[in-house]
Amino acid sequence: MPKKSKNPLTALAAGCVAGGIEATCVWPMEYIKTQLQLQSQAKGAKLPFNGMISGLSYTIRTTGFFSLYRGLAPTLIGSGPKAGIRFGLNSAIREKLRDGNGNLSPAKNFVAGMCAGVSEALIIVAPVETVKTKCIELNSPFVKGFQHIIRTEGIRGIYMGAAPTAMKQGSNQGLRFMWFNEYKRIVTDDGQRPLTPIMGLFGGMSAGCFSTLGNNPFDVAKTRMQGSMASQYTGMFDCFRKILANEGVGALYAGVIPRLGRVVPGQGIIFMSFETIQSYLENNFAIFAI
Repeated sequence: MPKKSKNPLTALAAGCVAGGIEATCVWPMEYIKTQLQLQSQAKGAKLPFNGMISGLSYTIRTTGFFSLYRGLAPTLIGSGPKAGIRFGLNSAIREKLRDGNGNLSPAKNFVAGMCAGVSEALIIVAPVETVKTKCIELNSPFVKGFQHIIRTEGIRGIYMGAAPTAMKQGSNQGLRFMWFNEYKRIVTDDGQRPLTPIMGLFGGMSAGCFSTLGNNPFDVAKTRMQGSMASQYTGMFDCFRKILANEGVGALYAGVIPRLGRVVPGQGIIFMSFETIQSYLENNFAIFAI
């Protein structure tokens, strides 16, 4: 039977590396998704593009290929620690929730993932996502985007949208870890067979699809509350109310196709990378084999 590490340090280290790999690979999709969500369709406003392919084409044609990577710098700064916190905390919480036989139910996997997601949101994701969103919306580099927030909103502006971010990340990671761990249990016959990289890839992709369809409204609210027009909303529920009143329920699924285009391969990459790196660390470094 493959070794099952109970050392959260292993998950922390593997998650840090996997997070950086995943963020870099799929960033253009995240860029287009954020642009679509920032564009209000109220009162007949016309968008410069309306989908992933047209968004990629429009951006490259008007501002150049490398503008697709606007906002990547703050995300890379946070992606390693964010994924490390996510996988490390999830591992630690899962160990605490095991029953007397060492088993975990899907509900417990969801709780462990949700707690890890909320923690990463409050520690890393909220400030990084706010700066990233401003950089993309203003087409500015990281330093100028950060300066704009401090100048116009103060330090408090860095944590705009913290509540929907926490709800998004909590539900995201709860759904993803619940799905992936059940998938892993089935395809490895409860750990009797090793999880191959291709199995990890498909498991992560399916987990990404499941979580995206389940919580896109929180992602839309988070993006709106972190944009330059965030002052028009008094809070998360006011944001939901105004979107529904002015744009309809369909607006809560704005950007879902490019988000799927970014999240599905991204989660396949990060789960495959995590499982592969974790196995490598356990087999080659004594500190991780405890």
